[in-house]
Amino acid sequence: MFSFKPALAALAMVSAEPALAQASGEERRRRGEDVMRTLNQGQPQPALEGLRRDFPDLADAITDYALGDVWGRPGLDHRTRQLAAVSAFAALGNQPFLRVHAGYALNLGVSEAELKEIVHLTTVHAGFPRAIEAAQTLGALFAERRAAPGARP
Repeated sequence: MFSFKPALAALAMVSAEPALAQASGEERRRRGEDVMRTLNQGQPQPALEGLRRDFPDLADAITDYALGDVWGRPGLDHRTRQLAAVSAFAALGNQPFLRVHAGYALNLGVSEAELKEIVHLTTVHAGFPRAIEAAQTLGALFAERRAAPGARP
């Protein structure tokens, strides 16, 4: 027979700890905005700002929860989180988000060689078609960044 007691005990332990999600709305928003500024080198994120115009509640949820509560957690640094995100989006075949998060990774000091290793790893978890798509997306991003004014070779 299944008992809910262990699950309830675990839930009680989690709810007794101060959680980031229990922060005030203003604190969550500030933390989320700080994360975005860090990831995007102080620049606004165009997709998020577009959402803010047409879907403000969705933009607020992304800022408060995804960025403030999840990305703002202290357990991993931003660089490690970006490597995980790039890997996940490559495996899922989500090229637009792969490109955005690979850009953030590069902003944080991740090298092209490290991102290429993520693509190679993708062959094991998601197969060659997904790895090829990821390679094409990253290749275009690398070329765009190299061609940008002031870019270093």
